Amino acid sequence: MDMLLIEGFVVAIFASAITFFVVKKINKAKIDIYIEQAKAKAYVIEHEAEVILKEAEAKAKRDYEREFKSAKREYDEMFCKIERKEKELNEHLESELQAIKKEKEEIVENNKKIASLKEGLQKQSKTYEENILKTLKILENASGLTVEEARELMLEKVEEDSRAKIASLFRKKYKIAEDNSKKEINNMLSHAVTRYAGEFAAERLINNIPINDEETKGKIIGKEGRNIKALEMLLGVDIIIDDTPNTITISSFNLYRRAIATKTIEDLLEDGRIQPARIEEIYNKVKTEFDKNMLKEGEDVVMELGIKSMHPELTILVGRLRYRASYGQNALKHTLEVAHLAGLLAAQMGGDAILARRAGLLHDIGKALTHDLPGSHVDLGAEMCRRYDEPATVINSIYAHHGHEEPINVESAAVCAADALSAARPGARREVLESFLKRVEEVENISTSKKGVINAFAINAGREVRVIVKAELVNDDEAILLASEIAEEIEQKVQYPGEIKVNVIRELRAESYAR
Repeated sequence: MDMLLIEGFVVAIFASAITFFVVKKINKAKIDIYIEQAKAKAYVIEHEAEVILKEAEAKAKRDYEREFKSAKREYDEMFCKIERKEKELNEHLESELQAIKKEKEEIVENNKKIASLKEGLQKQSKTYEENILKTLKILENASGLTVEEARELMLEKVEEDSRAKIASLFRKKYKIAEDNSKKEINNMLSHAVTRYAGEFAAERLINNIPINDEETKGKIIGKEGRNIKALEMLLGVDIIIDDTPNTITISSFNLYRRAIATKTIEDLLEDGRIQPARIEEIYNKVKTEFDKNMLKEGEDVVMELGIKSMHPELTILVGRLRYRASYGQNALKHTLEVAHLAGLLAAQMGGDAILARRAGLLHDIGKALTHDLPGSHVDLGAEMCRRYDEPATVINSIYAHHGHEEPINVESAAVCAADALSAARPGARREVLESFLKRVEEVENISTSKKGVINAFAINAGREVRVIVKAELVNDDEAILLASEIAEEIEQKVQYPGEIKVNVIRELRAESYAR
């Protein structure tokens, strides 16, 4: 049994080997057939490619020859056209040259004729002059006078005959012009004044703030008077509490200071928290508010007058004039009066009304600076206007309205006339008030001119000056000496009734922050 299995296994292996070799031979034969077929196909494809290539070369050669012939034909046509155009151009240039040559010959011929005519004219002119000289010689011999003597004699005779007529005519015209000028001037002024109706100015030295009860006065005064001291020191005004019931009186010659003080105290009363730190906070807020309002008010005034393109610094100074008085007359109201009147007068005299209004608006602009800078308002105003490139008419009006210069045109003259009209009307100015304001202003200027002084305020109707100094620059002993020096200079330079008290205040503040 085992032998049979072994024999069967051997037979199977032998049969498998024979089968493998037979299959291998068959596959090899197939592969050879496939290779032969592929070679045949490759040969066919190569032959077809050669045929196609030859056809393409032949076609490209035909296309090239056709395109070359076409391009050559176009080139020949273009060359013929160019030759034709060149020939035409040469012919045209030849004709033009012939024409120019002909014109040149004509010009030469004309020049010869002109030269001949000129020579003839010169000969005629010379002959004419010789004849004139001969005639003059004959006349001189006949009259016994030279040409110059005869001319002078004739002019004297004509002048003598005409002088009486000219004098009579001039006298009549001068009289008519004089009468008419007076009428015209009066007519212009009356028309200008009636066409502008401004409010009368009435400025005072005090502002009153009503309060509801007497307890509020105690808050304003504060413990040991520290609140009222802080207010007076910061605001630079005199605060009077006890004179009038239910009223706080603020006194100062400086309208700007007084207005800020009034608004600050009103805001403090409304807020209810009255103590030194809060006072300083409210004061800074109010001052910032006032600066913004001055710019807006200046812009409104400039717009009202129809003036364009004014520098912002000048616009602020215009708004600041509201807080300046001159001889008791509000400076801004006076300026508006002058601007309107000057515009009306200039328009009637044939001038530039807008330029006249501009000059009228800026003629007293220096008064907005006199509280802060030394010098007259005329020089300060002219300097500011030069700095911001204002027209020459404006600067001339600033000088001319005080007689420092003569008006250079109609507009400047209109400003001078308008300034006189505004100042001369009833109730416009008060001389006594102005002299008082100048005195207290001079007292303040003397105080601020000293070294180490921060600020100075004239209070109590000018009978006292409060001087605030830097604590790090002025010690206690120097403060006493400084008060004596200021008092001595006031005695020498200022005329005043009674006496003026000088208070030098030295305060040292120390600040630090916990972070």
